[in-house]
Amino acid sequence: MSLHSNDTRGILYMLLASFFFALMALSVKLVDELPVLETIFFRAVIASVLCLWGIRRAGIAPFGNNRKLLVFRGLAGAVSLIQGFYLIQTIPLAAATTLTHLSPIFTTLIAIWFVKEKVAPVQLAFFVLSFLGVVMIQGFDYRITPWHLAVGVSASFCMGLAYNSVRRLGSDEHPLVIMFYFPLICLPFTALYSYFYWVQPEGWQWLYLLLIGITAQLGQYFMTVSYKIATVSRVAIVAYSEVLFAIALGLVLFDENFNLLTYAGMALVAAGVVLNVRFKPGSTQAQALPAE
Repeated sequence: MSLHSNDTRGILYMLLASFFFALMALSVKLVDELPVLETIFFRAVIASVLCLWGIRRAGIAPFGNNRKLLVFRGLAGAVSLIQGFYLIQTIPLAAATTLTHLSPIFTTLIAIWFVKEKVAPVQLAFFVLSFLGVVMIQGFDYRITPWHLAVGVSASFCMGLAYNSVRRLGSDEHPLVIMFYFPLICLPFTALYSYFYWVQPEGWQWLYLLLIGITAQLGQYFMTVSYKIATVSRVAIVAYSEVLFAIALGLVLFDENFNLLTYAGMALVAAGVVLNVRFKPGSTQAQALPAE
């Protein structure tokens, strides 16, 4: 079956988004001597500047209408990002990326009660398949402890909450307003933490901190455009190319190798998510909305 031109463009945009997100993760890895919350402080500063610039150009109010749900979305996204950055700094890059990519599964499960979406029993089987992969990753790699597994699952769960919050917001809020609530929530407490526990960045670390913010925004932009113009089920699968980018970057730059069973676990995680995205009993938009 030939791809529609918009699908082709959407896949290219998603590949770009995945590459930029992988570069963001790489930059986080390269500043692992800095506290996670200080790193996120820089990420939030850059995000707030870029979001406010976009909001001003669009001529819209920055704080939106449904502020309670926007705050909840911001909190869920912030907690997920903190946990994700922690994993990137403490375990191999590809493993951290895989553990935090369970969010489409949790998005589906949370949608049962959050947005009253029907979920077919087979989708629960896909969840079990992905979770089996997570267990294999932890069980066959001594560098990944049960604690790391728990943090990864929690990060994906929080991202699932954030995705469903965006779904509840619907078209009532501008995407830039939704994105703006991440730095709005993050900045106060990360700034307070950084004030008391500041570690001075040195040399190249300043560049890496800048890259974290820029690559995150570029990834967000291309992901949003991809989901907007293309078939969700096709581009959502392509999003898993970020894991492949992470494997390549980790191998080349950090000599991060995995055994065959760990790679098999990563493949099971991806398979469960891909099958869940491809299975379309109704709407697939649960996977379509960026949460950061």
